[in-house]
Amino acid sequence: MVAESLISEEIIPLKISDTGEEALNAMADYFQRYLPIVNESQLLGIISEGDILDNDMSQTVGSYRFNNAYSYVQAQDHIYVVMRLMAESKLTMIPVIDEEKNYLGVITLEDLLQFFSGMASFASPGSILVLEVNRRDYSMAEISRIVESENALILSSFVSSAPDSPQVEVTLKINRENLQAVIATFVRFKYQIKASFNETAYQESLKERYDALMSYLNV
Repeated sequence: MVAESLISEEIIPLKISDTGEEALNAMADYFQRYLPIVNESQLLGIISEGDILDNDMSQTVGSYRFNNAYSYVQAQDHIYVVMRLMAESKLTMIPVIDEEKNYLGVITLEDLLQFFSGMASFASPGSILVLEVNRRDYSMAEISRIVESENALILSSFVSSAPDSPQVEVTLKINRENLQAVIATFVRFKYQIKASFNETAYQESLKERYDALMSYLNV
């Protein structure tokens, strides 16, 4: 999956002839705090609400000083590059350009979340298991063998660790709603179980809390 395939067709970029007031109205319409500025087909930069409020809103955004040291992605960049740059820049959208720096569109945070939520590994029923493993002992091949020994499959995995920590945290999405056998096997192999979540039970719990809140508010 590449950036070009996730471009939003709803958000129209600002032109240098747009006023600050028009830019703020566009941000409100799109529920965005940032918007790209385009001159003809060329991406000039990204402007924020703060940039506009620091200037005369009756003037055109082309006359403003705004961030031209901005983040963007190329059309053929992988979706993981999009996710990393958006997180590093703390943006709710990121522009997409071609090799000549022509503006192609933007990818919003909502687009990104919808993409990941629609992936089979997220949409498929199952449970979440979180392991804590010594960095030097970490082996995804061994972890996979343990899960598969219980006739289960890993649908997705995520590994995280603090820079100065000797431990890594391995989060697994497994295609089983009951993980007792899988957990028992990991314990037998001396793995530390940090947490486990049954998605169905968790969703039912959330629904019960929501219903209780709605009942309380209606009183």
